[in-house]
Amino acid sequence: MSANYKTQLFSSQTCSSETVPAAIPFSLTTLALLILFASSGCRSLAGPPSFGPFGKSKSVESEGTLVDSGNTSPTVRQVSAQSEIASSDETGDLVTKVVEDESIGAKSKKAAQTFSNFVTGREQENRDQAKKYYQTGDTLFKQAASEPVGERKATFEKAAKQFRKSGEAAPGSAIEQDALFMQAESLFFADKLVEATDVYQTLQKEHTRNRHNDRIAARLFSISRYWIDTEKSDQKSWSPLNLTDKSRPRVDTDGHAIRVLDQIRYDDPTGRLADDATMAAAAEYIRQEKFVEADEFLTDLRETFSDSEHLFLAHLLGIRTKLRIYGGPRYSNLVLDEADKLIKQTRTRFPNKLADPKYSEMVARAAAEVNFHKADRIAYRADYREKRKEYGAAAFYYQRLLDDYGDTPHAEKARKRLGEIETLPEVPTPRLSWLKTVFPDSSVSNPLIMKDGNSSSEQDAEEDSGIMLR
Repeated sequence: MSANYKTQLFSSQTCSSETVPAAIPFSLTTLALLILFASSGCRSLAGPPSFGPFGKSKSVESEGTLVDSGNTSPTVRQVSAQSEIASSDETGDLVTKVVEDESIGAKSKKAAQTFSNFVTGREQENRDQAKKYYQTGDTLFKQAASEPVGERKATFEKAAKQFRKSGEAAPGSAIEQDALFMQAESLFFADKLVEATDVYQTLQKEHTRNRHNDRIAARLFSISRYWIDTEKSDQKSWSPLNLTDKSRPRVDTDGHAIRVLDQIRYDDPTGRLADDATMAAAAEYIRQEKFVEADEFLTDLRETFSDSEHLFLAHLLGIRTKLRIYGGPRYSNLVLDEADKLIKQTRTRFPNKLADPKYSEMVARAAAEVNFHKADRIAYRADYREKRKEYGAAAFYYQRLLDDYGDTPHAEKARKRLGEIETLPEVPTPRLSWLKTVFPDSSVSNPLIMKDGNSSSEQDAEEDSGIMLR
């Protein structure tokens, strides 16, 4: 359509330019409004008649053609009607093209997904077929529950396959959520616990905060506990590989169990079993004597789950793990300070628990052990200084032992050594000191002398040379 033709069309209308917004965001809704506006003229904007450039009144007929009261020729009226029809057809073609363009991305994505499903052997997307697969799987699942134990597992496996097909045929839908959950349940009851764990975790990853969260956490927790218990019973096994039992991982069963427990905390940190999973993982690490990892889980439980029923136990075990981490007097005392702080915190937060003599004795014994290790560190320093014949520094550490840790076994030794070294020199005599008398230092350094507030490098050099000559 030419510019002149568009000008002739819009100049013949009675609508004022003020009735149309100056800038409308281009979208399908805007195009639809333009189509309606072009097809109905300005009937929706009915008002008092306006006057053309020649002072004649104009009116709008039902066909949408602008008709003059008597001065417009039939040719002009025909051209106006044809231009209006052409404008309507062009706008409709534009809407169709925009819709087709917008669907190109969706069509391409769907085609790529269809090809990927064909190559990988997955089910093609079909919601109706997904419902049929789900119904078939549900029938098999219910059937397996009433079958004998020997036949039950095979039926559960068949049900799992149907649920898998249902989830693949309806990706991203509520059907897929339920299908994944029932697939994992079928594998769980078929004793394929490794595969069931993978499906449970896939559901948690792809559909966070789904309605099966609590059930999934309970299943994963029971699976991890089963793996830990079987690992305890198989400690005397000669082979680290599992080649026969499908209910357990091939290798590193207890490691898989801890990772499952950690994933429970990650997937649902506010869930009912999050603190139980944390405590179970810490206990398993303690059993494996991996005290650093256990301390990390116990610290997380104390700081994150302040209302947990395991909180008191996390404090007691935390004190023990920190004492086991401590490496001796040659290493840092940071972990001892943390253990001492945790002991004070336990006594402050759990006075009712410590009313029990059993627990109060445990905490008191831990506090005495912390004091012993701290005294041992000072005794080690004192002994080191004494071996270097730095008796002044050794006496300082021995006196500190008497003042701060007088109730430890190191105090008696400190009292005895203080009496033996009090007459000895504080610092040792330098070795071969007589050589300095026989062979004095050949380079004599002149002290820096400030003259009139300023020092000159040339004057210093002259003085040095004069001294050397003398």
